[in-house]
Amino acid sequence: MTEDKNRATAAALLPLVGGAENLTSIAHCMTRLRLGVRDRSLVQDEALKALPAVMGVVEDDTYQIVLGPGTVARVTPEVERLVEQARTTDPAPERAAGAPETGAPEAVTPETGEAKAGEAKAGAPEAVAPTAVPRVVTPTATTAEELAAQGAALKARQKSRNATPVKLFLRRIANIFVPLIPALIGCGIVAGINGLLANLGWLPSVVPALAAIASGFMSLIAVFVGYQTAKEFGGTPVLGGAVAAIIVFPGIAHVTAFGQKLAPGQGGVLGALAAALLAVQVEKCCRNGVFPGRAKTRKTRRWGKVPEALDVLLTPTLTVLVTGLVTIFGLMFVAGEVSTAIGTFATWLLAHGGAFAGFVLGGLFLPLVMLGLHQALIPIHTTLIEQQGYTVLLPILAMAGAGQVGTALAVYLQLPRNRSIRTTIKSALPAGFLGVGEPLIYGVSLPLGRPFITACIGGACGGGFIGLFNQLGDAVGSTAIGPSGWALFPLVKGNQPVTTTLVVYALGLAVGYLTGFLATYFFGFNKQLRADLNTDPMDPTDSKNPKDPSAPDTPAPHPSQTVDPAPTGGPTTPNTQGTPTTPNTQGTPTTPGAPAGLGTR
Repeated sequence: MTEDKNRATAAALLPLVGGAENLTSIAHCMTRLRLGVRDRSLVQDEALKALPAVMGVVEDDTYQIVLGPGTVARVTPEVERLVEQARTTDPAPERAAGAPETGAPEAVTPETGEAKAGEAKAGAPEAVAPTAVPRVVTPTATTAEELAAQGAALKARQKSRNATPVKLFLRRIANIFVPLIPALIGCGIVAGINGLLANLGWLPSVVPALAAIASGFMSLIAVFVGYQTAKEFGGTPVLGGAVAAIIVFPGIAHVTAFGQKLAPGQGGVLGALAAALLAVQVEKCCRNGVFPGRAKTRKTRRWGKVPEALDVLLTPTLTVLVTGLVTIFGLMFVAGEVSTAIGTFATWLLAHGGAFAGFVLGGLFLPLVMLGLHQALIPIHTTLIEQQGYTVLLPILAMAGAGQVGTALAVYLQLPRNRSIRTTIKSALPAGFLGVGEPLIYGVSLPLGRPFITACIGGACGGGFIGLFNQLGDAVGSTAIGPSGWALFPLVKGNQPVTTTLVVYALGLAVGYLTGFLATYFFGFNKQLRADLNTDPMDPTDSKNPKDPSAPDTPAPHPSQTVDPAPTGGPTTPNTQGTPTTPNTQGTPTTPGAPAGLGTR
């Protein structure tokens, strides 16, 4: 039954992203189906958001459909199977440039599920340009769809600002570690179970086996990082893994560099990352005769290009030899010092200024996510897990999601008459409790403006609470990265008994929920904005629909709509009864509040 449900979800998703021929790559992370698309115009955002299984969509370097933990791991293979079937049994014919895809379904309205014919006709509402979207909601009857449209526009505008070389590099670094997260989570939970059994004295014969299962992956994580790094940056993956394996080889203990013997694992994931990056450059240099990144001009110094007949022998040999020597006599020592400094600084920071540091980190994490800078923390988390067995930063950063949930609950109570926004919040809250915050961020708090700030305040207070206990000596960490919210409970670990650590983390979540709720409830709206939003845009006869007495009788359009010009036969009759507007003469209905974002699922 579950398999049929996942297959049905995949079958519903595929035509809405342009079909099998429009996909260039299929992957998934903890919560999102990540798709590479050829033609972005073929993707039907509104219809996707209206599907019951879809919690939201995020457009980044790939098109990401938020399905939630567990579901995404089951739906992705079904999508891959359908794509493979479509490509083998019915190769896609070449389409004329600009021609619509035949057989593609019409856009679906979130409210009725019916196809909207003539969506692209003249007079239909157009998408809002990112520069035309205000940061706060205008005084009109606002639906969740309109809020989501503003959030999507803000996301698109922020994405264009994030396309800097540094941030693109950080995004690629994140792509290296994302495929490793399932193994980190699985081994982290096994480590937690092992620790619990060891503390209780239960099953002593099983404890060593569980320790081996939990530690095996972590002892070789450098190899996996090297493999993924070479794959991400265009090298041969196995060569990246080969040079990274030098770092964890036990025999490295017999090598002396900089006057001291090296230790297996010295440098950790940072050393593996640097070694694999160097291996990619050496490999490309062997094949191209030019060091990568330099323009090929007459003055460019060309190195000896490996002849094609000897490429299979010389290129991998030179890559492993040159990179291996640099790694042993340079990178391992430098990366080891950097890794040690990171662990020492994190421990010192939380021991001496834990409350303040937690407050700052928890409050700034949501803005860091928007700026794309949170990806720089992934290698730091992994380094701390290697050194200490857990990362003390992740539980603090997870408090940002708690503040977001508290904010959503306050918005829900403050707008009892706005069924559209309340329905969106109800559908997104379960995912929010599990740490999936995109639907609430880009569908509710961010486009509203002030509630986004109060969500950050909730995260700051929750982070300050966790940081305070770290300062008092009760470290709260996570044995893996990826999960957040309630999903982090099985991975929580610290320097105190597990019960104590779990209680501290739970109290931190409660502080984040409560602070985010209270800050939003009392300071998230001014009187006018609350009155503007507290209407039912789904009911045109709502007597509480705000109206300025000095304004003309014709209803003011929302910024997410384009007003049709009046027919040449005469002016449009003002609508004073609050009834739906009569369709215009061009045949396209002019429906106030047309859906533009998250559907009411």
